[in-house]
Formats: sequence, C-alpha cells, structure tokens
Amino acid sequence: MAIVQFPLRLVASRMLAPTVRHLAFARDDGQPLDFIPGQFVQVHFNYPDGTPTKRSYSLATMHDHAMGPGEAIEIAVSYVAGGAATALFEAMDEGQQIQASGPYGRFCLVPSDANRRYLLIGTGTGITPYRAMLPRLAELMAERGVEVVLLFGCRKPEELIYGEDFYAFAAAHPNFRFVPCFSRELPADPHPDVRQGYVQDVLAEFAPSAEGDIAYLCGNPNMVDATFEVLKAAGLPVPHIRREKYVSSK
Repeated sequence: MAIVQFPLRLVASRMLAPTVRHLAFARDDGQPLDFIPGQFVQVHFNYPDGTPTKRSYSLATMHDHAMGPGEAIEIAVSYVAGGAATALFEAMDEGQQIQASGPYGRFCLVPSDANRRYLLIGTGTGITPYRAMLPRLAELMAERGVEVVLLFGCRKPEELIYGEDFYAFAAAHPNFRFVPCFSRELPADPHPDVRQGYVQDVLAEFAPSAEGDIAYLCGNPNMVDATFEVLKAAGLPVPHIRREKYVSSK
C-alpha cells in the first residue's frame, strides 16, 4: 500500500532547550489527523542531492479527541550538528510547508491494562509522547485511581523540555509525580521531586513491582536497554515493559 503524504504548514514554534525546537503545524489539506497518544508522524524531504529521506517525530499534542482540520499538530525536534533534518527545520519559517505521513506506532496506552501504576521513563525528546498522553492519564486516574510516576532524564536544567507542562499537571493531579533526574547540574532551587543521577539508577527509589506496574521507556537507546534490565530484574514481565528507542539521524 502506498504511503499517503499530506502537507503540514508551520503555524508557531519556540525553542524548548538550546538544541530542541517545538513546532506546531496545521494540516493543510483540510483533513483531520486521528492519532493515539504515543504515535508518531514521518516528515518526508530530500537531501541536497535530491535523494528522498524521512525522519520520525512523536506527536507532542496534548489531545483527548480526534483532531479536526486546522488543529495544531505538535512535535519536538532535536537539532543535530550537520543534520539534514536540522537544516530543514532551522530554515523553516511560519507559513512554510513540509510533507508528512502517518500516524504510526504502537507506543500507546492499552485500554485493557488493569495495572495500579504506570512508570513512564524518558530522556531528551523521548519525553514527547508522555506529554501527548496527559489527558488520557487524567481520565485513567479519575476512572480507576491509577498512579503515574514520570522520570525524565537530562543533563542540565535548560534541557528539561516541557517541564512546565509536567509540573502543572502534577500540581493538578495528586496521583501524578514528575521526577526530573539531572546527571550533570541541578537547578538552583530544586523542586522536592528533583533527583541527581540517571533515570535507571533513580528508578530503584520507586520500587518497581511485578504485581502492579507497567513501564514505558522512550529515548536514548543505552538508557532504554539499561532500564529494561533493571525492570526485568525487578520481576516485571516483558509485555509490561514497552519500549521506543530514539536514535538521532543526520
């Protein structure tokens, strides 16, 4: 089956971190984009020599309904030195178009889950799908009292992308804890839930349980692999450890 591409027009953007840009697009063909939080789109473009290529970006849109025509479709893009996609997005101004396809992927919350707690673990732009999941997590907390711990690993405070969204959500939902883990430098006035170190090391504090936990891992492949081993050692069955690795492509 041929991949159906559609045009996205940039309507707004801002820098989230020194090398991460948030971009909001409108679908320019008048069609809706019905996606499940956790899915991604692919952006299609050509290298300077004309060779076609594509890059995948998780949808960051905080969404609790089918997105109608014209509603913002949000992604976060990491800039990579010398990267072709980086050159594309750095040069992009509001009103310009790119071609995309999707949504794709199964890194999503599962309706049949009966767990007591979600452990959501991410590094860098691997935190993006969890932002999209927030409205559904709010419903699950209200419907069946599920608890959520979100551990976000980065090096320094300026790399805490979407931190304000997660802190605001935690303040409004007692069953949600946001735990930023900084490996190199702590904030000047850290929140009580801030930790120093890597997410896979901080995880032990939250006592992963085979009985009631389902874990999601997204981001740096080394982190995903290390955390997967920690969770397996804690007894979590492999189907309860859901993974998506982010590899920066040039």
